[in-house]
Amino acid sequence: MAGQQKMGIGSRILVAVGALLYLGVFILPIWKISLDAPQYPEGLGMYIWVNHITGEKPNDLENINTLNHYIGMDKIDPHAIPEFDIMPWIVVALVVLGLIAAIVGNRKLVATWIGLTLVAAILGIYDFWKWEYDYGHNLNPNAPIKIPGMSYQPPLLGTKQLLNITATSLPYWGTYLIIAGILLGVLALLIDRKRAAATAGISRNFPTQRSAATAKVA
Repeated sequence: MAGQQKMGIGSRILVAVGALLYLGVFILPIWKISLDAPQYPEGLGMYIWVNHITGEKPNDLENINTLNHYIGMDKIDPHAIPEFDIMPWIVVALVVLGLIAAIVGNRKLVATWIGLTLVAAILGIYDFWKWEYDYGHNLNPNAPIKIPGMSYQPPLLGTKQLLNITATSLPYWGTYLIIAGILLGVLALLIDRKRAAATAGISRNFPTQRSAATAKVA
């Protein structure tokens, strides 16, 4: 019976806060790729958001596309990436599901929300890797600079040397907010499981104590 009880108010608040943290991806990038190249001593960088790509500095994306042109990579055009039209809706759906789970206070629904978030994250990371692979391997054969057998796929995570360019790819604040939201959901389940176990223990002991008291009076 205890498993059918609603979650405690504190756990439900944690789930609601965790779900709302997901909205941070609309105001903070989820990933950052930095390039250190001799041609650009100050470095280049681009931010990947849930719905677009921007340069770290005003002209960075244009300069990155210039470098890409010389080695045969396609121009990075945010409007040509269909995932940017889909991902915002996925995030909104997860936020709504998380809030519903918090309002209803159902543990299975909270677990489902966490599970779907993890599935979406894994699929997103795979899609990001595939995007990097396509950009780094599908090169223009008429590029000014051609090195047989060379590909220019940026690292998914970490640092990689590409000719004289050092590329670094790391999660950014938007991703950390998603992780924080997931952890709050897991914490809510753990806290509520402990609370439910304690409540169940009290319920089991109460009839025994009452019977003992009755027998003593008799």
